[in-house]
Amino acid sequence: MPTFLHTADWQMGRAFSRFETEDCAALVEARFEAIERIARLANEHQCDAVLVAGDVFDAQIVADRTIRRAFNAIKEFAGPWVMLPGNHDAALAESVWTRAKRLGAVPENVHLALEPGIIHLEPQGLAILCAPLTQRNTYSDLTEIFNTWETPERLIRVGLAHGSVQGVLPDDIDSANPILPNRAEAARLDYLALGDWHGTKQIDERTWYSGTPEPERFRNNGAGYALIVDVPGPGELPKVTPVETARYQWHQWRETLTVESDLDQMLERLQALPESSVVDLRLEGAVTLAGEEKLIDELSVAEARFRSIQCDRSRLQLEPTDEDIAALKADGYVGEVIEHLRNPQKVDDAEAARDALAILAGLLKDRKREAGE
Repeated sequence: MPTFLHTADWQMGRAFSRFETEDCAALVEARFEAIERIARLANEHQCDAVLVAGDVFDAQIVADRTIRRAFNAIKEFAGPWVMLPGNHDAALAESVWTRAKRLGAVPENVHLALEPGIIHLEPQGLAILCAPLTQRNTYSDLTEIFNTWETPERLIRVGLAHGSVQGVLPDDIDSANPILPNRAEAARLDYLALGDWHGTKQIDERTWYSGTPEPERFRNNGAGYALIVDVPGPGELPKVTPVETARYQWHQWRETLTVESDLDQMLERLQALPESSVVDLRLEGAVTLAGEEKLIDELSVAEARFRSIQCDRSRLQLEPTDEDIAALKADGYVGEVIEHLRNPQKVDDAEAARDALAILAGLLKDRKREAGE
């Protein structure tokens, strides 16, 4: 019973420029840790091989150091690795792969599927039918040739490809690169290991996307896994077990705050997230001065607790209540300014007025505390 680990879309060398420098570095490092975790899982599950279905690297121009570190990260699993070029790291005449070979970075137990063909892993009982991308986008099904390739009957017949299963995935995926929905059946495959869709997804009984082992975007698509695949014998159905590989969880929330309880419920959900969270908030609606103060305090706590949190409040209106204003005990000119800022019809920039009102309220509260009121 051959057992192998199916993974894809490592995207090594990916930049996270939207994040703070410290967070960016941590997210980059997590991708190397994910590879190390995959190697350990392959050992723990006594896998015969690891198959990587494309996009090992995020681009052709990644740094030499990234190439060396990626291959160093796999060293704990000494069995065979089969790596397939995808759309981000296509097997061009001059590519990240040819550079890796020149650097001497590719270990002996790594099989690079740079050309269409079959990699026979006889001791492991596997025949790997490979359809690498030799350019970023293709408009014909490169797996069609699988139908014509013959393999020894004693070997498990596994397809390895990178692209879009037609009629199944959303339209906004990274690459065209079509794949027939019933390719596994048409090509008599025991299993078809796919990459390109970054979430774990089953297409049919024999066809799976493993997804990326470490999430790198805000999509609720089941990223952060690898697949352990057991095939009892040629022609028999595989048993596929997802295993978690992710260090960080990515959460993107779009919240409309209407009443005070909306803010409280949102903050409760935020507090319940694990420390390994990367959070993107976009808030709209309205909040009172007291609510704004509570929100800012909680965001400050979250910034220290989570890996990263970003909050867009540009569409969140500040609507102080009479109780908010009375609590400030502002009169004279300051009171007039507050009334002016409260009225969005009297200001040209509502967002700036909101921020100014929040700052002024904070200053008044600090002054009251200092005075012991």
